Amino acid sequence: MDATKRVACDRGLFNPVSTMGMQVAFILVLSHCFQLVLKPLGQPGPIAQILSGFVLGPSGLSHISAVKKIFFQDLTGDYYETMALFSRIIIMFLIGLETDIPYLVRNLRPASILACGGCVTCTVFAAAITPFIYHQTGAHGPMFTMALTIAVIFSNAASPIVIRLAAELKFATTDFGRLVISSSLISDMYSVVLLVVSSESKAEKKFMHWVLFGCLAFLLVVAVIILNMYLANWLNRRNRNQKHLKNAEAFGILSVLVVTAMTIESMGFNSIVACFLIGSMFPKGGKTGRTLLPKLNYSVHNFILPIYLGYMGFQADMTTINSLASLGVVAVVLLLSLGGKISGTLAACYYLRIPMNEGVLFAFLMNVKGHVDLVSISVGLQSNVVTSTQFYGLMLASIVTNTLIVGPIIVYIVRRENESLGYRHVALEWQDPEIELRMLACVHNPRHVSTIVGLIAALRGSERGPITPYLMHLIELPDQKSKDNSLMYHQREDDELSDEDNYGGNEVVEINEAVDAFTAETGVVVHQVKAVSPFLNMHDDVCARAEETRASIILLHFHKHQRIDGKMEPGKEGIRTTNQKVLRHSKCSVAILVDRGLTNSVAATRGGGGYKGSVSGSESLQHVATLFFGGPDDREALGFSRRLSMHHHINLTIIRFLAAADRDRNVGLNVAHNKEEDDVLMMSVCSSDRETESEADTAILTEFYNRYVTSGQVGYVEKYVETGAETASALRDMADMYSLFIVGKGGRGHSPLTTGMSDWEECPELGTVGDLLGSSDFDLSGSVLVIQQHRISSSDDDER
Repeated sequence: MDATKRVACDRGLFNPVSTMGMQVAFILVLSHCFQLVLKPLGQPGPIAQILSGFVLGPSGLSHISAVKKIFFQDLTGDYYETMALFSRIIIMFLIGLETDIPYLVRNLRPASILACGGCVTCTVFAAAITPFIYHQTGAHGPMFTMALTIAVIFSNAASPIVIRLAAELKFATTDFGRLVISSSLISDMYSVVLLVVSSESKAEKKFMHWVLFGCLAFLLVVAVIILNMYLANWLNRRNRNQKHLKNAEAFGILSVLVVTAMTIESMGFNSIVACFLIGSMFPKGGKTGRTLLPKLNYSVHNFILPIYLGYMGFQADMTTINSLASLGVVAVVLLLSLGGKISGTLAACYYLRIPMNEGVLFAFLMNVKGHVDLVSISVGLQSNVVTSTQFYGLMLASIVTNTLIVGPIIVYIVRRENESLGYRHVALEWQDPEIELRMLACVHNPRHVSTIVGLIAALRGSERGPITPYLMHLIELPDQKSKDNSLMYHQREDDELSDEDNYGGNEVVEINEAVDAFTAETGVVVHQVKAVSPFLNMHDDVCARAEETRASIILLHFHKHQRIDGKMEPGKEGIRTTNQKVLRHSKCSVAILVDRGLTNSVAATRGGGGYKGSVSGSESLQHVATLFFGGPDDREALGFSRRLSMHHHINLTIIRFLAAADRDRNVGLNVAHNKEEDDVLMMSVCSSDRETESEADTAILTEFYNRYVTSGQVGYVEKYVETGAETASALRDMADMYSLFIVGKGGRGHSPLTTGMSDWEECPELGTVGDLLGSSDFDLSGSVLVIQQHRISSSDDDER
């Protein structure tokens, strides 16, 4: 009778599937409860999720007999392994989608050195400790296989958890954070290679058999990457007038991924690297990439990753540590795992001259466990080569304990090093034009997108000056949500994820089309984001996004737009207010674009719901003028122009305005030719009472002249004027000569060169000269870019 009841129970409520479902539900609930408690203490989500599984598992509540009978059913382990496999497939594909491949390629050497420093040391330690663990756990089978398994446990850096930690602790977008993520990915790749070698050694396959299946798996991955490119392009064309793909289309792409991964697994290889490669090579631009990223991000971060990490904690059974010998094994594993990664990583940091404080944080981040190592010990147990269940339990307990120990240490170090890891703006004045430029461009409507993406293309300059652009669509949130407001509210589509996607309407489609055309032509991926808020606090969204992305400059468009007759027509006053607030509160430089269209640079034609044509300015030579009066804003404008000069279709001219009285005093820049050395030297003859600002102006102009003007890459002109009227006259004389004028907002004090020009000032946010050039009364055919350099105030110092 008891047996009958037990069978009925197994087939009824408490079967393996329902058991797994209950565990998943309890893990999600407990993880949210722990996060409510731990988040105010600064602990990130992964720690709460691992801890929830740990509490629910055999080391916690499941240690009670009644709970254990419910949560541990026969065949449940098979369901868990299947769930973990599908979770890894989606997680690694998403990591590949989000990985900044150009950054990884540019920094492959330091990332590889940092990863290999810890991995090599850990492998040596693993080989040394294997005999001790082998005998203490009573294992059977090849000792070499156990050595490889322990090496995987020591070397693994759990890139999904590292990425999540970096995102929650808000340093994922820093150079340090991106280097950590890149190194963790390389460490995982190293661990996967060891895992494949150990799997093949356990399977006792012939070498040629292994090579054949390896080549087939590689060809399959290449074929799927090519297929995804064609599939993504076809779906983008098919959904031209829609914001996103349909759910069925997104499911079809993921089905191709899952079938590929399962095929590779059936060949006897691990699919982690394959899924990452497929994700990293997936087309980032277009509607397909824009649809997959938010959908997968939401699913992975809210469901898949918490369940995956919770199950890791659920597996740990501390009851296996039931003797002094087993406690010694766990202690040795923890010490050598931590010691190997810390010593190896610090040695690599010393070689790369990375500061010690960052090196220590780097070492602990590389010590996070819970990814490839879990696969390794599971494969070892299932293959019956390392037949010691005690080894499996002790290693699992060590992995979970390691992450639970390292997590709070990482949080403590990040808090202590918050100043060095925080947002540190470096003005364009001091930036080398060959380093990466991160910028945030903001648009309110599609009207200005073509000019802005053309400017982004020009800033890209050459391959030596990489750029990471973000395009932020700012949408006004009305005071009351009403269905009759067709410009702001639209019926919810079946594939939308958030209420914010309801705003923007067809403008979103037009902006997407323009950005997609730009990406297809230039290959530069523009990261699109959206902010829906009232004009009252819209500047907070802009400044917060700039800080989050570590942008060096924010690009805003002027609140006025050009009519067909050439006059500037005022737009919404809220746009102007937002610009003024961003200028006051931003922690980086800000540029306002008075858009009159870059002549011939953006041959955009509207049609098919978007913009088509040349958006990179590659069809004609553009004449750009940088007006230099002096002061920090003009120096920032010069630093901005330095990047434009690297573009082969930009003809840049620096026009310096000087007081006519300085002509006789020879204050301008003089060039002397040294015939013996056949080089050009710049000499500045300054008056004895030269002020600091003037010295800074001369210094940056001298450096700019020597580097760009003497080589013929940039033109240089000096104009001597006496009053603001003469300055305005000189500006009118060159009105039709350039398609873009770049000028600093101000910061030059009471200069005689602009005296009287502010009498008709209409828009102070553009500065004296910018306001004149952007005025409807000024007959100018070119666009104007007004730049303000960020000044570090006392409040900034207090925050930092």
